[in-house]
Amino acid sequence: MNLHSDSSTPDAFRARARERKEDGRGPYYRDTTAIIHSSPFRRLKHKTQVFFAPSNDHICTRMEHVLHVASIASAICRSLGLDTEMAWAIGMGHDLGHTPFGHVGERIISKMSEERGLGKFEHEVNSLRVVDFLSNNGNGLNLTYAVRDGIVCHNGESLRMRIKPTGIVRDLDTVTEREGLIPATYEGAVVRFSDTIAYLGRDWEDASRLGILKGHELPSIVTERLGKTNSSIINMLVNDIISGANEDGIGFSPEIFEAVEAFSDFNYKYIYRSEILNGYTRYFTRLLHLIADYLEDLYQSFHLDENGYMAEHNMLAAGFYNHAVEMYPKYMEKEGSDKRMIMDYIAGMTDNFCLDCANEILKPEHLNEEIEHSATGRWFDAL
Repeated sequence: MNLHSDSSTPDAFRARARERKEDGRGPYYRDTTAIIHSSPFRRLKHKTQVFFAPSNDHICTRMEHVLHVASIASAICRSLGLDTEMAWAIGMGHDLGHTPFGHVGERIISKMSEERGLGKFEHEVNSLRVVDFLSNNGNGLNLTYAVRDGIVCHNGESLRMRIKPTGIVRDLDTVTEREGLIPATYEGAVVRFSDTIAYLGRDWEDASRLGILKGHELPSIVTERLGKTNSSIINMLVNDIISGANEDGIGFSPEIFEAVEAFSDFNYKYIYRSEILNGYTRYFTRLLHLIADYLEDLYQSFHLDENGYMAEHNMLAAGFYNHAVEMYPKYMEKEGSDKRMIMDYIAGMTDNFCLDCANEILKPEHLNEEIEHSATGRWFDAL
């Protein structure tokens, strides 16, 4: 079956904020190359998907998740005669705005943002902010409209049985929250379902591997209708999407959607609200507040004065200074304010970098080095 997304302006989905002569790659493959060469994409390999496990190579990271979503979406679109390159680009870019420490980190940063009068933080909206502004030193990636739209509308955590694309080109600069967003294209709708397909079984698989689900078995409706392994679950869901797609939209059949809802409820009860993730929340709240308070104090004290930052003798202070000097003019030009700069900077961090920052704030290693290199600094003195 061949589907297409209606639009009153046929070229609108390929349009960019800044005109660019296209080359042999085509508009959407070119978007993919821009995404994979960006710094936010590279950082995904050190960002949590669900479980913070930097030393466990078999636990899914955010980088793996976006690859899963892109591959699933591309496979579905190939079967439906849709644009696989558009779907791949949306899939690769959909989580560029995710925080460190997964959805736990997202909830913490959202609360911190609201406390600072910046409104709630949602990674879908922030992903659009990343590709439109924060990437490429404040110049954005200049992606096509269709890919930008698919990124901001990808909310796979909000389960829907069926989605009919709007076909409407709107001003994405006015989007401030994910609630009620529907993709303009079939490809965007496919990515949204692919996000759900990618995380349901994999999160369960990771939780099982970590021993979190001992004594808790998947509901029979899930195993009977979807399967007992992540691969069989993905296969069933993908084929159900393909077989049910038509001009009225993309989605699951009623029988499969019932199992998807049961699967999601199981994951929320035994994984996302588990004691281990609650433990993450307490620890990472302290960690992120420590970093934010430190940077806010530095910025209020020194603004763009290099000497104050360098006197801290740590990577975080020096790195933020360089970032602030580079981005301050961009913030003032685009938003007329720098009030979001620190929270944007923290939201872009990786898990590992957050932990390193905490060590640098709390452990005066540079003072030890100065003592060790001092002519009079000796551990023992014979008096």
